[in-house]
Amino acid sequence: MHLCYIDESGTPDIPGNTSHYVLAGVSLPIWQWRSADSQISSILDRYDLSGAELHTAWILRSYVEQARIPRFSQLASGHRRAEVQRERNRELLRLQKTHNRRAYRQQKKTFLHTNSYIHLTRDERRQLIRDVADCVSQWGFARLFAECVDKLHFDPALSTQTVDEQAFEQVVSRFETYLGNTEVSTQRNYGLLVHDNNHSVAKRHTALMRRFHQQGTPWTSIERIIETPLFVDSSLTRLVQVADLCSYALRRYLENNETELFHRIFDRADRSGSAVVGVRHFTHQPCGCEICIRH
Repeated sequence: MHLCYIDESGTPDIPGNTSHYVLAGVSLPIWQWRSADSQISSILDRYDLSGAELHTAWILRSYVEQARIPRFSQLASGHRRAEVQRERNRELLRLQKTHNRRAYRQQKKTFLHTNSYIHLTRDERRQLIRDVADCVSQWGFARLFAECVDKLHFDPALSTQTVDEQAFEQVVSRFETYLGNTEVSTQRNYGLLVHDNNHSVAKRHTALMRRFHQQGTPWTSIERIIETPLFVDSSLTRLVQVADLCSYALRRYLENNETELFHRIFDRADRSGSAVVGVRHFTHQPCGCEICIRH
């Protein structure tokens, strides 16, 4: 039995605010689940983040409040939290006085999402993500599947699917193929999808999976993936948070040529011989990215 944890990076909307949409799945056998979960939790514990969600994009943001605090990096953890919270309260009060409700709500949302990490400097937060990516890079038992859609080359008029539906179909097909390729003659592999609970796609992806069970995908019949996806709160599931990191790393590589995280996680992509078959960059233009070269 294998679990495939799925999360996304970027928006599937066209044009949206990202040029790419990435849906990534990280698969591992169930007997490795507890060890993998424990390893990620241990890393977070070292950074005083026990119980906090590993959300890569929020962690790696610049927190301008920290730059306003003299000798921030030299302060103790509790003192850092208190000083940042004071700066943030001051900023929210300022926005309230401007009567700009939209800016106030957006800033309050940002502060909420990043509140767990404010005791860490940006360099410490970057090192945290590198540590997790290094850990994942050592998981020889894990496989990465992903569809990276360049939305500039996705024509809704020619497609019967939305961007996220195409991505889901591709990840499901590759996971199914992997299960078939790695099973032994005396025992069939089975898999289960564990999906971040995105309310905008949960109903559609559940319906798609039901159809795949009945009709297959254009690439394969679905015989080994059981049930429809289990949609879970990513804040409570470490391995979905790992899928979030992987999808983020892939998107930032394709959009900004950021290689630091990409090179750490890309070795986990499923392969057939030397060819990468688990990760695809969907684009119609000649592309020299490492994903296309290795695909």
